[in-house]
Amino acid sequence: MDVDVQNYVRSLTLRSPDHVRVGPFTIRYNPDWAIPPANYAIPDQGAEPTAAEVAALIAVFRERERTPRLEFLPSCAPEVEPALADAGFTVDRRAPLLACAPGSLVEPPPAAGITLGEPHDLAGYTAAAGVQHLAYGESGEPTEGEIDWLRQARAGGGVAGIATDDTDGGAVGAGGCSIPVDGLSELCGLAVAASHRRRGIGAALSSYLTARAFERGCRMVWLEPGDADVERIYAGIGYRRIAVKTDMSLQ
Repeated sequence: MDVDVQNYVRSLTLRSPDHVRVGPFTIRYNPDWAIPPANYAIPDQGAEPTAAEVAALIAVFRERERTPRLEFLPSCAPEVEPALADAGFTVDRRAPLLACAPGSLVEPPPAAGITLGEPHDLAGYTAAAGVQHLAYGESGEPTEGEIDWLRQARAGGGVAGIATDDTDGGAVGAGGCSIPVDGLSELCGLAVAASHRRRGIGAALSSYLTARAFERGCRMVWLEPGDADVERIYAGIGYRRIAVKTDMSLQ
């Protein structure tokens, strides 16, 4: 299953017109969104990069004014981490990956006073992206990249979700399931407004997004929880650990 996830990320990246191939790496480059999670490299299965290939990889990131970063499953390419370490990369984090299949999903209690749905117009996508933008520590209005990700996910067969407060109709939660590849989709960008946390909205919205992805033909939805507390929320709706992912960067 870990191989499926690594192949999924690589396959989706290869569909982007802005991806770059360097040696045994595929770089996910987003010209409209400079945040690190939108820009990183993925090694090929079983990659054994040379020092020259790692140097070429670094150069591509620098030319595009992005921090050299990789996100990968060590189980799929054991020789990558030592090669990166030799070039000065350090491990930023090791994070569990969780996955859920249709028969495992558990529907949590509904969040009182909250309606879950999908945005259907620019205003809806902007409102959903606005929740994500603020929840992840940014200020001001969401970027075009944040808005487009939600819109493109839904247009490509994935899911974009929004939670609204029944009192005033304002957006208080958002998230999405990415474009499916071979029946896999990633649940990501889940966010709840600070004013509405600890009310069960995150669990309810996660279950909603996962269920919609299964309705659209996905055989598995996977995700990377932010921390142990978040992992427990996902475990409560049926997600289980399948692998550990390593993030490395060069400052």
